[in-house]
Order: sequence, then structure tokens, then C-alpha cells
Amino acid sequence: MKKIIIREEFCLGCRLCEVHCATAHSESKNIIKTFKSVQGRPLSALVFEEQGYTTFALQCRHCKDAPCIESCLTSAMYKDKHGTVLHDSEKCVGCWMCIMACPFGVIKPDLKEKKVGSKCDFCTGREKPACVEHCPNQAILLKEI
Repeated sequence: MKKIIIREEFCLGCRLCEVHCATAHSESKNIIKTFKSVQGRPLSALVFEEQGYTTFALQCRHCKDAPCIESCLTSAMYKDKHGTVLHDSEKCVGCWMCIMACPFGVIKPDLKEKKVGSKCDFCTGREKPACVEHCPNQAILLKEI
């Protein structure tokens, strides 16, 4: 199983992880088009923490016993065959129980649609998640554990 590892001591606070995450999950897959679209700024699937000189990105930990899956009333939150916790927006009714149950606070609501807006999906279909691939200081790593 693969895990995203955060090394906060190497984080520069550049937030490129957020930019590339949002771009990877956009329709255009182009940075300029993604951030200049009429739909507004897209949500990245990570939460950026900053306190003083300490900065780092947090993503879904894809917990073995995921509380978000346990709390989901409609089975919109589920695990794939690789153990990745995913979200099916078609099944989501916007109760946000998964958001409340997540111990890491990394599931974001979409206030406009009243559903789950974003959560890390390991950039399904890519060899590496966009945040890992584009971190200039290797503060975000993908490890096999």
C-alpha cells in the first residue's frame, strides 16, 4: 500500500502542492485555464497548515479503519481495491458526517453544491499524485509501506 509522507522540515510554504492538486483535478489540466476559469478558483484536495515558520500540506491519510466511511450514510465514501479512500459525488447527499468524523480535517465541503467538495484520491490515473510530483523540496513523498 502506498502512503503520502509529509516532511514538514523540508516544506518551503510555496503552496505549489495546492496549485498542482487543483490543476490535476480540473477539466482543463492547465494551470492558467484552471485558475482563470469562470467557475472560480477550484478546491485542492489538501489542507495547507501554517503556523509561524512551520508549514506543511495535509492530505487524506486513507485510514485502515476510516471513520469517514463508517459515518457515511449513503456509502458515498468507500475504499477501492488498493485501500484508497474515495468519494462518489453521485451518492453524496451532503450530510457532511464524513467531514465531522475525519480526525485530520482534510475533507472539504462544497458550500455551493452542499456536498463533499474535495478529498485526496491519490490522483487516480496518474503515476504519482500531483502534490508529490511538483513539490520542489521533496517535502511530500510517496512511500510503499
